[in-house]
Amino acid sequence: MKIACVQLDIAFGEPKENFKKVETKIREAAEKGAEIVVLPEMWNTAYDLSRLEDIADREGSETKSLLSKLAKELHIHIVGGSVSTKKGNGFYNTMYVANTHGEIVAEYDKAHLFKLMDEHVYLEAGNEKNIFALNDVQMGGVICYDLRFPEWFRALSLNGAKIIFVPAQWPDKRIDHWKILLQARAIENQCFIVGVNRVGEDPNNSFNGNSMVIGPWGELLWTGNNEETIEIVEIEIEEVEKVRQRIPVFQDRREKLYI
Repeated sequence: MKIACVQLDIAFGEPKENFKKVETKIREAAEKGAEIVVLPEMWNTAYDLSRLEDIADREGSETKSLLSKLAKELHIHIVGGSVSTKKGNGFYNTMYVANTHGEIVAEYDKAHLFKLMDEHVYLEAGNEKNIFALNDVQMGGVICYDLRFPEWFRALSLNGAKIIFVPAQWPDKRIDHWKILLQARAIENQCFIVGVNRVGEDPNNSFNGNSMVIGPWGELLWTGNNEETIEIVEIEIEEVEKVRQRIPVFQDRREKLYI
């Protein structure tokens, strides 16, 4: 399974510019042979939260249309990172996933809102797990700050996820946390973790990428630098079951003790 990590810079509060750029990057990833293309967090607007009334994607319609069109045309799966959306009267940080038929097979609103970037002031939190299947493989998706909640990842793994995607806008001043937590989530859940972080700057933060693909033993399969890039990483999904059989963590859980 060939996964393309699209590590890119994002224009602050400029959705038209960002949609054009993302389409170009998705096409480039497909040309490189990607089967699954993964985007970073909030790629339509970045964290221009005070202007969401004007720039958020209404009902996610533009995002879903773009991802569906490109997925079907290019015959790829797209894990659409996340975008700012307006749904009803609320604003959300939303992930959409499109399969090769152009079907939107997952819609996830970020469950854990990050107060240091004022998400709790402007956004509503989601309340549903994000489990979906691509190529008949169970997968899961979370968004950025969700990474700090190991029980959220365990819930996805217990529901069969063999790959968990983590799009992010993780600032460089805490990048060591990003790298260590991604590796820990892979080891403890014995699954592949695909973390795709942005690069560049906004008025309040700097972002230095360091996107990562990590195997179910915790091995680093790829780590990005601090520049825009599209990296194709090939994984062997069968490795998940091999690791889970070797060290049967899920069988050895004592759930009643954890309450």
